[in-house]
Amino acid sequence: MMERVTEDRFRKSFLLLVVAGISILFLFMIRGFLMTLLVAAIVAGLLHPVYRWVLRGVRGRSTLASLLTLGLTIVAIFGPLATLAGIVAQQAVNLTDNLGEMIRPYIENPDLLRSRLARLPGADRIEPMLPQIAERGAQVVSSIGSFLVKQVSAVTSGTVVFLFNFAIMLYALFFFFANGERYLRTILSYLPFSEDDNVRLLERFISVTKATVKGTLLIGVIQGTINGIAFWVVGLPAPAFWGVVMIVLSVVPAVGGALVWVPAAVLLALTGRYVDAVVLTAICGAVSGSVDNLLRPRLVGRDTQMPDLLILISTLGGIGFFGVSGFVVGPLVAAFCITFWEILAELYRPSPIVKS
Repeated sequence: MMERVTEDRFRKSFLLLVVAGISILFLFMIRGFLMTLLVAAIVAGLLHPVYRWVLRGVRGRSTLASLLTLGLTIVAIFGPLATLAGIVAQQAVNLTDNLGEMIRPYIENPDLLRSRLARLPGADRIEPMLPQIAERGAQVVSSIGSFLVKQVSAVTSGTVVFLFNFAIMLYALFFFFANGERYLRTILSYLPFSEDDNVRLLERFISVTKATVKGTLLIGVIQGTINGIAFWVVGLPAPAFWGVVMIVLSVVPAVGGALVWVPAAVLLALTGRYVDAVVLTAICGAVSGSVDNLLRPRLVGRDTQMPDLLILISTLGGIGFFGVSGFVVGPLVAAFCITFWEILAELYRPSPIVKS
C-alpha cells in the first residue's frame, strides 16, 4: 500500500515537473507573440457585444459572425487609424524643416534672441548665457532632426514586422470572437480557486481592462484632439502630428500632453507671440486639463476600484516594462496583485470562534 502511494506521488510530481517545463518552453517559444495575443484578447473582449449583436443577426452562425465582426473592426477602427497614421507620418517628415525655419533666425542672429529675451522678467540674468543658449538651440534642432529621421527609418524598417504581427492579431481576433468564452472557461477551470474566486478574478480583469482602455483612450483622444486644434489655431506646425503625440502621452496620468504644449507655449512667448502663447495655455491647460480632471476619476478610478496613486505608478511601471501596451497591462498586474492578496487573506483568516 505504501509503495503504491509513493509511486502515485512520484508520478504526480514527475507529471507536474513535465507540465511546468513544457509550459515554460512553450511560453518562451511564443514570447514574441504574447503581447500581440494579449492585444487581440483585449480588443475581442471590448468588441464582444458587437459580436453578440452580429451573431443574433446571422442566426447563430459563429464563423460568419466572427468574419463579419472582424470586417467591421477593420473598416471602422483600423481603416481610419491607417489614414491618420499616413497624415501623421507626412507631417513628421516636414516637422524638422519647419522647426529649423522657426529657430534658425535666432541662432544666426543672437541680437534678435537678445531683444526677445529682454522683454521677459529677469532678462539681465539670462544675458550672460545667450551664447550658450544659441549653441544649445542649434544642438537641440539637430538632435530633433536626427531623432525624427531615425524614427521614420525605424518605422520603415519595422513595417514588415508590424504587418506580420497585425496579421497574427487579426487571425487571433477571428478565433477569440468565436471561441473566446470557451477559451476563458477552460483557463479558469485550471486555476486552483473556488468558483467565487474565479468570478472575482474575471470581474476584476474585465473592469480594469474596460476602465483603462475605454477611459484612457477616450480621455486621450479628447485631449489630443483639443490640443491639436489649439496648435492649429495658433499656427504651430504639424498639428496632427503633435495631437497624436499628445494622445499617446495622455496615457500617463498627471503629466500627459503637457510635455508637448508647455514647451510650445514657452517657444511662442520667446518669439514674441504672447497672445498665441496665452491662447495655447488656456486651451491646453484649462480646457483640455479639465477633461482629465473630470473624466479620469469617473472612468478609470471608479471602475478599477484602485487609488489614483496606484493607477499612476502601475501605469508608469507598465509602460517602462512592457512598452506602450503597459498602460493596460500595468494596471492589470496591480489589480491582480490586490485580488490575489485578498484571496490569500481570506484563505488564512482565522475562523470566528463560536461560543456554545
